Amino acid sequence: NNQYLPLFSTAEDISSDDATTTQKPKKQKAVVIGAGWGGLSAAYSLSQDPNYEVTVVDAAPRVGGLVRDGFRSMTGERKAEAGQHGFWDQYYNIFKLLKEDLGIFDSALTDYAEQGQYSPDGLEAVWPVYRDQTQLPTGLAQAAYTKFLNLPKTDLLTAFPLVLAFSEFDDSPESWEKFDKLSFRELCVKLGVSKRCYEEAFEPMILTGLFAPGVECSAAAAMGMAYFFVLSNQKAFDVRWCKGNIGEQIFDPWVDRMRSQQNPVNFQSSTRVNGFNLSEEGSTISSIKCVVDGEKEVILEADHVVFAVGAAALNAIVRNSPELSTFAEYRRFANLRGTSVLATRVFLDREVKTAYTANACWGFDQGVGMTYFDVKGLHKENFSDEAPGSVLEVDYYHADTLLVMSDDALVKKVKEDLNTILGLECETAKVVDAAIVRLPNAVNWYFPDSYKDMPDVQSQALSNVYFSGDLVRTRHGSWSQEKAYVTGIEASNCIRGKNMSDGVIPLPKDEPHVALGRTAVSQFRTLLGAGEKSRAPSIVDFLPF
Repeated sequence: NNQYLPLFSTAEDISSDDATTTQKPKKQKAVVIGAGWGGLSAAYSLSQDPNYEVTVVDAAPRVGGLVRDGFRSMTGERKAEAGQHGFWDQYYNIFKLLKEDLGIFDSALTDYAEQGQYSPDGLEAVWPVYRDQTQLPTGLAQAAYTKFLNLPKTDLLTAFPLVLAFSEFDDSPESWEKFDKLSFRELCVKLGVSKRCYEEAFEPMILTGLFAPGVECSAAAAMGMAYFFVLSNQKAFDVRWCKGNIGEQIFDPWVDRMRSQQNPVNFQSSTRVNGFNLSEEGSTISSIKCVVDGEKEVILEADHVVFAVGAAALNAIVRNSPELSTFAEYRRFANLRGTSVLATRVFLDREVKTAYTANACWGFDQGVGMTYFDVKGLHKENFSDEAPGSVLEVDYYHADTLLVMSDDALVKKVKEDLNTILGLECETAKVVDAAIVRLPNAVNWYFPDSYKDMPDVQSQALSNVYFSGDLVRTRHGSWSQEKAYVTGIEASNCIRGKNMSDGVIPLPKDEPHVALGRTAVSQFRTLLGAGEKSRAPSIVDFLPF
């Protein structure tokens, strides 16, 4: 089996001219651990430089990380996925990849559309396509155009004090450290946000955006996520969805591109990392121990290593690595953890009308986030399964309490939840097939005081190690898939000795009124700190306990 020969080969291209032999420089070997957005981004960016031989290893049988396809329905006849995948308006770098590099933007993504929000009592809110509305300053636009059908304006007004917190939180390491010690729910309570406003407006956003309830999410993470996805400008919450299976629509074309380009990337799937060898001086990783298909042991030589894995996987790697656990920087990763997702899909025997193709839900299970999708409506011409009626996906977040249920019990629950939302038409429909995808500890958990344990793009203890993914501390300001993609480019830039932000599309500057508010708060704190803002008290310090 010559699958790994490129990793160990020392073959060199030699040319002869007038009996003079010239030897090309040997390529540096970079190994990327993890094949999700962060890993593929790092590999793609680094492989554009012919001086690097890039290998991507992943324990999964196919490239794409946890969001990759490969799941099947209970009958085995139909496809399933680990959730539906949204691409928000400020995914500038991913959009550039899809448009300019791969040319699949229009075929892979839906148009923008309205979205609904449901509780067991029915439709609670409608999010419009904000770009279609008259332009207003951010904050005012979201307040004016988001249609809360039952939440009183008096409750919405209690959220106004959060403006002070957003004005102080500028995504700097200092503000992260300050606000990360509070939970988002604690911040809202201390600022006087009403119970109803929190439960109906903010808690659903946190459960579906950070995959855990606000009491278990860092206030810093919640504000960073909310600013990126919702508040940075009027259009921020406009979202496109993957129009089909994300593996087929996005990852396959991207991987094909990397395999066929002038400097191809080596992909080693079904390959689990189980150890590391350090250099003699102990300052770098010299090689990586792997097991292929659960039995064949191989060693991958490495001049550079990129960890592109989530919190739970990074935790497990460190706990099982005596080499890495000798470093305090890596031991702190053992504090990181993930939260669980349950992705379900039901295939009905008839069509059931849905008002919106994508919907957020709250109030169905305590502390559990929920979304539901009309899969045929989203995927349109790219939907390839044989299905007599509607195909509805219901995904649950922070879902440990549901993962313990049997498949049959879960299908029954999903159908009951859909009946509650869609009414009699859904009640009379029968389930002809279903899919249950359990993803324990699969997504990063931004719990209070976790920021201090997250990795930076470049390791301090091991000089040839880098990190990419949405867990990584970075100043770009993006979140989720876009952040993972951006940090992949940043890791590549660090390896190549370039400016970290080279080739990264930055987020737009704050709108004038936001910048003015942040400047005023910063100057006031500088005044209180006798010229040093870091010595001044924060709004957090004034909140009642």
